[in-house]
Amino acid sequence: MTSYAETYAAWKADPEAWWMEQARAIHWDSFPTRALDDTASPIYNWFGDGITNTCYNAVDRHAEGGRADQAALIWDSPVTGQKKTITYAELKDQCARLAGALKAQGVETGDRVIIYMPMVPEAVVAMLACARIGAIHSVVFGGFASAELATRIDDAKPKAIIAGSCGIEPSRTVAYKPLLDGAIDLAAHKPEFCIIFQREQLRADLIAGRDLDWDEVQEDVTPADCVPVRGDHPCYILYTSGTTGQPKGVVRATGGHLVALNWTMKAVYNVDPGEVFWAASDVGWVVGHSYICYAPLIHGNTSVVFEGKPVGTPDAGTFWRVIEEHGVKSFFTAPTAFRAVRREDPDATFLQNHDLSGLRAIYLAGERADPSTIEWLQDKTGKPVYDHWWQTETGFPMVANPVGIEPLPVKIGSPTVPMPGYDVRILGEDGQELPAGELGAIAVKLPLPPGTLPGLWNAEERFKSAYLNAFPGYYETGDAGRKDEDGYIWIMARTDDVINVAGHRLSTGLMEEVLATHPDVAECAVVGVADDLKGQLPMGFLTLTRGVNRDHAEICRECVQLVRDKIGPVAAFKLAVVVERLPKTRSGKTLRATMAKLADGDTVKVPATIDDPAILDELRERIADLGYPKT
Repeated sequence: MTSYAETYAAWKADPEAWWMEQARAIHWDSFPTRALDDTASPIYNWFGDGITNTCYNAVDRHAEGGRADQAALIWDSPVTGQKKTITYAELKDQCARLAGALKAQGVETGDRVIIYMPMVPEAVVAMLACARIGAIHSVVFGGFASAELATRIDDAKPKAIIAGSCGIEPSRTVAYKPLLDGAIDLAAHKPEFCIIFQREQLRADLIAGRDLDWDEVQEDVTPADCVPVRGDHPCYILYTSGTTGQPKGVVRATGGHLVALNWTMKAVYNVDPGEVFWAASDVGWVVGHSYICYAPLIHGNTSVVFEGKPVGTPDAGTFWRVIEEHGVKSFFTAPTAFRAVRREDPDATFLQNHDLSGLRAIYLAGERADPSTIEWLQDKTGKPVYDHWWQTETGFPMVANPVGIEPLPVKIGSPTVPMPGYDVRILGEDGQELPAGELGAIAVKLPLPPGTLPGLWNAEERFKSAYLNAFPGYYETGDAGRKDEDGYIWIMARTDDVINVAGHRLSTGLMEEVLATHPDVAECAVVGVADDLKGQLPMGFLTLTRGVNRDHAEICRECVQLVRDKIGPVAAFKLAVVVERLPKTRSGKTLRATMAKLADGDTVKVPATIDDPAILDELRERIADLGYPKT
């Protein structure tokens, strides 16, 4: 077996030849004649003249190649009490029928289809059915507000929308159809038709002449065959929040997407075809696209589709039950999910009821994995815990531990080393590379590898200004960190979260790392707030482990002293407050920029992705307890 160093060196010596070799693991109707087209640099195109189909690679070739009776999807829905297994043969039939229904309604290759669904297997079927006929899907998180959905409708201009009638939360049912109707009313662009998947928990009223029933529209249709498309044909558009308030439509090209994702399943996640893989996320996010829908199926794995929460559905043992019951070999979720589990069940008592002997490893990504959470997981499960780092824009890991090639020593706090395709550099403000150990902007030398974004939907100049202009010749990740002497990358914060205290550039992530070691702290966030004397000061927000009933002021004093002891007086950390919860997106990212704006007294637009807007009112009160905002 080759080593990581040999693999990375082979890629670096001849990137195009290396990627062409990986491309041979994918089915092509016509194999590409070249890997990279850089004639329009800095806009790059991988496998452009190859001909293939995403759905064929993810479904048909397995159904026809010996995996017909293997489970492709396992749906586990603790919020409804339902479970379902769909084989590759069944998935092929379902995708072909829905694709046939879309074709019968006039959807053609290149048309856009918005998908607005809960975590049900039909959401995956809808994505694959679009890919089957070369339609470009754009999944919008189910339950997104009408105004936010409307902006995506106007940008993508879909011919059709596929939606669920409702989503199920632990304490309520969310009606999707009124939100969809409101979005279509607000949008300048109107879809030609909508297909509504009716859930028994809450059926929707259909609008005659526009809305079609999921089951009825598939009756008596001719199942659609896979339509071969070019390697540079967009498979999907996925919107990520933009700083201007206008969402950015990240495009994913077909060929590179197939090649890169297939490679990661063994190299990063160390699973073989036929084994069960589970990414506990949502299809509305990039993790759901890459590692619930596409990568596991492309690789011939069984993928778990989970409709529930890490706690409360019904308890903090849900993850352990699903892993044991379905024989999960490799598990991937966000650090915030395990912080919630740890807060509810700090001694991991629920884990004692479950056998995790079949689980090889746990993977964390989505936001920075604090060392205390990793150490807790390692201690309680006895399993390797691997942090890794990537973005919506990249579609697959930039920095990871290449466990399927060669497990490298874990350095807690680092997602380990760059993957082939990524030449990661730490740059100063002048664009020059910084020496090992120094904090700077994390950038990737162009070209980006296949599977990453070739651009934004209908926004080439915005693509350049958002990612390429700051450091010519590089992709700007927006994250800050450092590289150590062994080549390990350390992600410390978003670039915006590196604060300047009296001329010292300090990482809020490092302060959070220290605060998380306090035995009573379940989760924390540190943001920079404006200060007339020092420019900025750090402000810490703490949530406490379940059952802690000590004086909050005393805990805050201990946390302030902890940062002073570990980082020093230079951090000027004096502002700390206990809160009930941190504001987060539905995918689990902490909304630090929003918290900083509240503390500075700036106008705050409630983020579209926030899971509970009411939490901002409590934050205002706690910030006021600290005497902020000053103006």
